[in-house]
Amino acid sequence: MKRVLTIQDISCLGKCSITIALPVISALGSETVILPTAVLSTHTMFSNFTVKDLSDQIGPITEHWKSEDVKFDAIYTGYLGTPEQIDQMKVLFETFGGEDTLIFVDPVMADNGKLYPAFDMAYAKKNAQLCAAADIIVPNITEASFMTDMEYREEKDHDEAYIKEMLDRLAQLGARVNVLTGVSLEPGKTGVMGFDKETGDYYLYQNEKVNATFHGTGDLFASTCVGEIMRGRSWQDAMRIACSYTARTIEVTMQDPKKPWYGVNFEETLPDLIRMR
Repeated sequence: MKRVLTIQDISCLGKCSITIALPVISALGSETVILPTAVLSTHTMFSNFTVKDLSDQIGPITEHWKSEDVKFDAIYTGYLGTPEQIDQMKVLFETFGGEDTLIFVDPVMADNGKLYPAFDMAYAKKNAQLCAAADIIVPNITEASFMTDMEYREEKDHDEAYIKEMLDRLAQLGARVNVLTGVSLEPGKTGVMGFDKETGDYYLYQNEKVNATFHGTGDLFASTCVGEIMRGRSWQDAMRIACSYTARTIEVTMQDPKKPWYGVNFEETLPDLIRMR
């Protein structure tokens, strides 16, 4: 059985970060080890949430793992709350990485043309350094624009030349496989476009756009990618399945009469994911 380490926050209520990564990657057949960066009462779309930073626990936990000679087949980072935690991740990659360990980075920090309130350009550049140490990165268009100093464009203004230039600039950061999420090259379509630096090949996958926005769908996409790659899929197939599964989960959530605004009902669709090919 493959072993995946995922490093991100725990939002006790909210269906995001570790509370998505742990069940999804486990359902896809990998042992999932967690390293929480913070504990929040809810995710940040709720008001008056509590938060406890766990940066001071990362060192002792990883030192214990070293003493036990723990190995990982993949290391997957999501939301990291501080520049100091990014530095801690670079050390962790050096300690537990290697030729047989996939480093997968989702540089969560921005969307819709803006950085999240807690972050600034210095943080974006730190995330670019983390991406340089990865094998696969999956930024959205906003995150990529900040890391590459390129203009941010809305979906309606995407074209293939713009997306390919952004992918080429991401590749210059250092990762082998660079994937942009939220790519729309046709009206009513959305998906991903990726670039493999070693082969020089591009990959595009688009599905029908679901006109709804839910918190945590980026985490669902990234976690599914990691789980599928650990199942032996190519990165291209993993991205295709992750796009289709995320869209399917949004559709199912929209049919829920309780309308769970704070997250998607991935629990209902996990059986569908396990059967996807």
